[in-house]
Amino acid sequence: MPAPVAPSRGLSSYWRATREHRYSLTFALPLLLIYEGMAALLPVGETRGVRNGADVMLKSLFSLVAGRHGPLVFEILLIAVCLWLVRRDLASHGGLSAMRGRVFLGMSLESVVLALAFGVIVATITARLLGFFGALSLAPMQTLDQPTRLMVSLGAGLYEELLFRVILVSALALLARRAFHWRPGAAGAFATIVGALLFSSAHYVGAFGDRFTLESFVFRAISGVFFSALYLWRGFGIDAWTHALYDVFLVIR
Repeated sequence: MPAPVAPSRGLSSYWRATREHRYSLTFALPLLLIYEGMAALLPVGETRGVRNGADVMLKSLFSLVAGRHGPLVFEILLIAVCLWLVRRDLASHGGLSAMRGRVFLGMSLESVVLALAFGVIVATITARLLGFFGALSLAPMQTLDQPTRLMVSLGAGLYEELLFRVILVSALALLARRAFHWRPGAAGAFATIVGALLFSSAHYVGAFGDRFTLESFVFRAISGVFFSALYLWRGFGIDAWTHALYDVFLVIR
């Protein structure tokens, strides 16, 4: 059994720990539980069965193989992989006794600050690029009741980051390195830009897709670049919560 690793102190320790699976994935777990719990408990009505688009895309792939059990198979597999990664990370850092609650508090505060800052920064960049910035077209979302909008926003943080950052950006970067033999920096830039464009485009698809406008497309594409950078810089947990809170601040008014 590996010996416990003595925790180092200071900001550098926090910076490193929050990117590791025992903190990052554990921090993201409440998003999954809250989103799935709200989706199951929302009252029957016109919005019953509404889900985040990335959630539907991912589970539809499993439904092609496992039929009506596809979504359940996906959830079980997702949780199992996360638990395995967390357990492996804990084993190499002294077990649960090495976990610190103040790290999760710091991650929570960091996610709130980043979500607020991203909204201002992305809107400012969009306005400078286009010379103006109109209100985002959120009419389809505004037709939903507030609990449903909250549920979809939380799901965006989890499933959109899983689909567009963890899976898509990683796959595009791997493709660029293997197929085009690009250096990691060029491959990462390619994956980030293409992933951001696809991320933005996905918001205009489906029954609850937004009405296309240039400013909203650019706004979301820039958001995609920022979230990709945040995922690489701060890890999945903070990235997912920042995105979730960012969406909550946009649609819950």
